[in-house]
Amino acid sequence: MNEVLNVDLQFKLKFEFISSLHSYICRKSHRKIDLTPHWAEEIKRRITPEFAAMLDEMEINADWKLAYLLIVMSKHAETPEEVIAWLEGMTPGNLYEWFAPYVGQFPEHMGNFQSQMIKVFTEWNRQYFESCSPAVHEALKQHLADRTAEKKKMNKAEFIDDTTGGFVFDSTGGADTLLLVPQYHFQPVNLIYHFGSVLFCHYSSRIDLSDEDFMSMHDYRVLRSLAEKSRLKILRYLQDGPKPFIEIVRELKLSKGITHDHISKLRSAGLIYAHFQGENLTGYSTRMKGLEQMQDKLVNFITH
Repeated sequence: MNEVLNVDLQFKLKFEFISSLHSYICRKSHRKIDLTPHWAEEIKRRITPEFAAMLDEMEINADWKLAYLLIVMSKHAETPEEVIAWLEGMTPGNLYEWFAPYVGQFPEHMGNFQSQMIKVFTEWNRQYFESCSPAVHEALKQHLADRTAEKKKMNKAEFIDDTTGGFVFDSTGGADTLLLVPQYHFQPVNLIYHFGSVLFCHYSSRIDLSDEDFMSMHDYRVLRSLAEKSRLKILRYLQDGPKPFIEIVRELKLSKGITHDHISKLRSAGLIYAHFQGENLTGYSTRMKGLEQMQDKLVNFITH
C-alpha cells in the first residue's frame, strides 16, 4: 500500500450510470448481483428491440474498458448528459490523443467506437437511467458522506479495507491515486480498472433499499456464505496468509469453476481479503475482521 499516494473518494451520477449499464451488459453476472436476473429481464422488456439487440452484442472486453474510461476520466463532466455532450464534440483524432496517457490499446476503428458509445450512452440514459429511482442516488450520496467522515479516523489501509470489504493493494501497478467510487447496481460484485496514474475501484456500497423487517441483504449474505463445508475449509486454509487461486484449487481438490464460486461468495460476504497488484488479483487470505463483525451482527439481530 505504500505506493498509493492518495485515496480519493467520489460519487457522481455518471458513475452509477456506467455501473448500471455494466450490470446489464455483464450477462454472466446476472445471477450473482443483488438485483437478480429478473432486473435484466425487466429492462429488456422496457427498452426497444433495436437497442436490446445492440446491447446483446456488447461484451466486457478491451473496448468496454475504454467505455468505462470515458466515464471515469472525463473529469469535467458529472452527469451522463455532460459526458455524452463532451464525447459528441470530440473528433476521432482528439480521442486518440485523449486516450494515450491512460491506455496502450485503442479501438480498431475509433470513429465507429465513438459513434457506438454515443448511441449506447444516449439510449441507456433515455430508456433506463433517467427513470432510475432517486432513492438509489440519495443512498449513494449518504454513503459517501458517511465514508468521508470515517476516512478522517483511519489510516489508508484500514480505510480501504473497511470501505471495500477486504481489498488489499500490495502494489498499485504504478498508479499514484486510488479512486474509490461506491456503486449500487453491480453489488455485491466489484470492478477495478487501471487508467494511467489512477487505479479506479467501483466497489459494492452494501446499500439495501428493501423495506423488509429483517437483517440487511449483506449481513444475510455473510451468514449464507458460511453454510457450506468447502467454504469453511477455505477460510481455515487461508488464515495463514495469502494464497493464489490455483493453490486453493489444489487444496480443495475441486474444479476451478466450483472453487471460484466458493471464493466469490466469501469475497462478496467480506470474509476474505482479495490481494491486488494494480488491477490484477494475485491471491486471497482470511479476513478475521469480517468474521468478528458477523458474530456481533448475528447476536445483535437475535437479541433485539
